Amino acid sequence: MIGAGPSNLALAVALEECGAPEVAGRALIIEQHEDVKWQRNLLLPWARSQVSYVKDLVTLRNPRSRFSFLNFLHERGELDEFVNLSTFNPFRWQLSAYQQWVADSLEHVQVRYGARAGDILPIYGEDSTVLGFAVSLSNGDTVICRDLVIGAGRDAAVPPVFAGLPAERVVHSSQYGSRVAAVNALAQPGRPLRPVVVGGAQSAAEVFMALHQDAPGSSPMMLMRSIGLKDYQTSKFVNALFFPSFVDEFYAMSEPTRVKVLEEMRLTNYAGLAAPFLDELYTMIYRQKMLGQPVSAIRGLTEIVGARMEPAAGGGEEVVLDVRDLRTDRVEPVRCDAVFLGTGYDQRMPAMVRRLTEAMKLPEVSVNRSYRVDLGEGARGGLYLQGVNEATHGISDSLISVLAHRSAHIVGDVLQRRADTEAGGADVDTSAAATRAQLAVPA
Repeated sequence: MIGAGPSNLALAVALEECGAPEVAGRALIIEQHEDVKWQRNLLLPWARSQVSYVKDLVTLRNPRSRFSFLNFLHERGELDEFVNLSTFNPFRWQLSAYQQWVADSLEHVQVRYGARAGDILPIYGEDSTVLGFAVSLSNGDTVICRDLVIGAGRDAAVPPVFAGLPAERVVHSSQYGSRVAAVNALAQPGRPLRPVVVGGAQSAAEVFMALHQDAPGSSPMMLMRSIGLKDYQTSKFVNALFFPSFVDEFYAMSEPTRVKVLEEMRLTNYAGLAAPFLDELYTMIYRQKMLGQPVSAIRGLTEIVGARMEPAAGGGEEVVLDVRDLRTDRVEPVRCDAVFLGTGYDQRMPAMVRRLTEAMKLPEVSVNRSYRVDLGEGARGGLYLQGVNEATHGISDSLISVLAHRSAHIVGDVLQRRADTEAGGADVDTSAAATRAQLAVPA
């Protein structure tokens, strides 16, 4: 399993609870960092999950599991205080700590930290069927497996208009925590940082809010195409579409219907903010105005049509954004020190998946109900994708709402395939010599 995020941790728990310890004992999670952190660069102290803690890694599949969020709180002696908050929505850092606790509590599945996956190549049998995969790690090791699960998330989306700016001047929200201090140093001497935040959804708004603390004295400007910040659609009728049972309904729909449903559900997860956070943002700007403080700006109906570096008045360089007012079509320059992007994630398959499927010469990435890619008839190796199947499994696929049930589907598929093929036939050989032969790699 590539990535120790919530998807693969939920899968690890399902493996440990499936009654097949010999399979769980051979499972490995590869994590590029030295620890588990959920949304590690947006672990802001005030940020909350928008999803109920009941939708943790396991409870909706097995309410009696020792891996539940409530048991995590119980074992840490924090349950009473949490219950007293009277909320279903924990702080994001709490869920991050919970996921590290789950990783530490696994008895059979191993987690290998500090191991970044590089090239992934298929291993073929004599009849050209896929037997498994070879995953190269950054330290030179190679991991051989029969079944590979990729749960590392999507790639950050950086609009092409910013391609010409120096990398140190552009920060995606997924990099915020690890880069904001260095970006602060780009400010001219004696002047606070002048940051611009691009985007109108939750991550952009969180970065906008955080900059008031992390870039002291600054007055961030937020630019978005929409008319203004909007709240999520959170009616109970809409939320019913995040039930795990709705995945079956969505998967059975025709492609045109799926596209329509996804578009209608956009504001349940994308392009919106939690209502309490909207109130907090508005109150902050109101307070700035009433107290005569420098006022941060939120500008809607704007589009960035150009971005370049120019000499700054006080020396050095600055970023110049050409910003079009969509109401008047007028373009004006906005000068700043750095651009923070809350522009979401690339909706294509992650580059890691694309490279692998191109190496396998697959005409398309077709995923079945159990999240397994069609590798052709007779394939003994399995490739599973987590969190990138919205087009076929619905908008909840990238959320934690369906983790527990999705894990059950994948584990069930893995065990059934192994039962069907253990009678005989070629299988992946994990020895180094056999791997070189099957990959056609010179010794």
